[in-house]
Amino acid sequence: MTRIESEKTVVEKPADAIFNFLTNFNNFQKLMPEQVTDWQSTEDTCSFTISGMASLGMKIVEKYPNTLIKIAKDGKAPFDFTLDIQLKDLGTSSEVQIAFNAELNPMLKMMAVKPLTNFLNLLAGKLKDLPLNS
Repeated sequence: MTRIESEKTVVEKPADAIFNFLTNFNNFQKLMPEQVTDWQSTEDTCSFTISGMASLGMKIVEKYPNTLIKIAKDGKAPFDFTLDIQLKDLGTSSEVQIAFNAELNPMLKMMAVKPLTNFLNLLAGKLKDLPLNS
């Protein structure tokens, strides 16, 4: 199992505001980079294409209020994966870390680690700039 983690990011919002935002995939599009196209979402599922790479689908499979959101592959994707969004309440702010878990063959792992790490850091970092409702 390959596990790739974002940096721990402090967001100046309470954990409940971040949790409420992230448990609705309709909000996720605001976090995506410009390479993501063909975005479609409901509250619990989404699908999109990463330009030059792959089409992916995801669904929220578990929610632990204000601490953890577990997301899994939904539909077609080149490999099975899960995404864990961990939240730590710091009072008026929160620590966020995103982890990607997948069974990657050695060649795919070698090619994917750096772009996936950058992608996870970008998602976590964009949370800092969003006007989330508390």
